[in-house]
Amino acid sequence: MTKEGIRTDNFQTDNMQKDSMQLEHIHSMDDVLHMLDSLFRDEGDWWDRFYADRSRNIPFFLNAPDENLVEYFEQAIVQPGHVLELGCGAGRNALYMAGRGCRVDAIDISQEAVAWGIERTRESRAAVNFHCTSLFDYPAEAESYDFIYDSGCFHHLYPHRRISYLEFVKHALKPGGVFGLVCFSLGDMGAELSDWEVYRQRNMRGGLGYTEEKLKAIFHSFEVLDFRRMRQMTQPGPLFGEAFLWTALFRKEASPSPVI
Repeated sequence: MTKEGIRTDNFQTDNMQKDSMQLEHIHSMDDVLHMLDSLFRDEGDWWDRFYADRSRNIPFFLNAPDENLVEYFEQAIVQPGHVLELGCGAGRNALYMAGRGCRVDAIDISQEAVAWGIERTRESRAAVNFHCTSLFDYPAEAESYDFIYDSGCFHHLYPHRRISYLEFVKHALKPGGVFGLVCFSLGDMGAELSDWEVYRQRNMRGGLGYTEEKLKAIFHSFEVLDFRRMRQMTQPGPLFGEAFLWTALFRKEASPSPVI
């Protein structure tokens, strides 16, 4: 290699370093969030690998809706309407809600999961609008959803993203709308880590476990409609259910009546 070539390589390296430094400035809270995101693995790639082998014996790979979700609809606690599912995976709950007459948008960060969900909609002829995106990049219109459902996404969120998550749900949900959550119950499933310890270890050990008290504190601005353990279901079967999971149903406060 010539001296000129060496100088060119160094020049290119210096430019790359300068570009990197310019991108790594912190000018806003969004920059802080993205910086904290960068401390951890690429979630999209990880979940793509997870969903790539569909033959694995994973309970939620089966096309069976959550038992609590079915109960909400059968007991008319949740009515058919405009629905958003967060972390929809291969679409088992989204397909069920579409079958109940809902207009369903479903998002997931994994391209493999979304592709599988689209295949299932074609097979069942259900109408689900799948989107491969992070919920933090999803352009939800304000107060546009009657029901937002999350089965297994929340406990995989890094602590710094909980505030944005809560803001997203409040923004997208109609006044009086309902939010359903399924997540790890601390002591039965999920890591027992403080929020600070997640960053010390740069790892959530597969997802965080939550106590009933912590979940109710996080969603304190919502009315609690139902909070219980998920019922254990025989797998494979028509319903999904694992007793190590919490199921919770919250209602957003309705708009106050206008003062006359």
